[in-house]
Amino acid sequence: MAAKRGRTSQRLELGLQLRQLRESCGQSESGGGLTRRQAVQGLKISETSLQRIETGALNFRNVSDLRKLLSKYGVTDEEVVSSFINLNRESSTQDWLTQYRGPLPPELPSFVGLEPEARSMMAYHPTLVYGLLQTERYATALHEVQKPVEETTSEGISSSVKLRMTRQEVLTREDPVKLHVVLGEAALRYPVGGADVMREQYARLLERSELEHVTLQVLPFRWGYRATNDFAILDLGDRFPPRVQIDSAWNAVSTSDRPREVARFTRRFNALVASALPPEDTPSFLHQLEREL
Repeated sequence: MAAKRGRTSQRLELGLQLRQLRESCGQSESGGGLTRRQAVQGLKISETSLQRIETGALNFRNVSDLRKLLSKYGVTDEEVVSSFINLNRESSTQDWLTQYRGPLPPELPSFVGLEPEARSMMAYHPTLVYGLLQTERYATALHEVQKPVEETTSEGISSSVKLRMTRQEVLTREDPVKLHVVLGEAALRYPVGGADVMREQYARLLERSELEHVTLQVLPFRWGYRATNDFAILDLGDRFPPRVQIDSAWNAVSTSDRPREVARFTRRFNALVASALPPEDTPSFLHQLEREL
């Protein structure tokens, strides 16, 4: 049973096709493509808006702009134009993620919206348990301790935790996403919410690590390669290029599907896997941490 196609993937498909058209057309016989600035000339959208459309973060509010853009790209077949218009219309309807967009960093919805359609995911978290593996109590306690600093509301915390729990359904559905996670030892030792919360969290990690489609490794406090920032990589199969999401300072989130960036973070992940304890050692490591509570 395939995952239901989401609005995010439809926007991404629209954006990728438009970007390919822009880069393959030209103002002369030699081609060479158009810049975004050239493409939006005479349209009621900005260069920034076109960039967001091409990356799947936005769609066209005015269909006439889409028609004009396609004409500029040399697309005149009405059947093809109609297919673009239909895709734009379908991608504009609300999806499950819409209600959670408020508390999310600007770049994150387009990444989170693709998680249900990923073939596999790889993630590294050095200081906190990865979101798709957190218990509800752990996630809530984490947000609560940050509340006075981040100036979040109780409603915002509830929404963020609910989103996190909803995202985890990709691991328990009929056709689960294949997940490989490397957690830093610090992520497992940081006492979020007290002993009871951590005991429950260790149990959840043990439970998930026993799933055939989940691989969990621990990067211990010892010499070896390590990265400082959280990151995750989505493998979206043959439909879309892989995508990397990086957490940085000031709660900023960056995403990229550029091959060079994806390759760089894939190398980092492979190095982390090599430095981490083998997956079969994860249960004993977690049991030892539980005994230390």
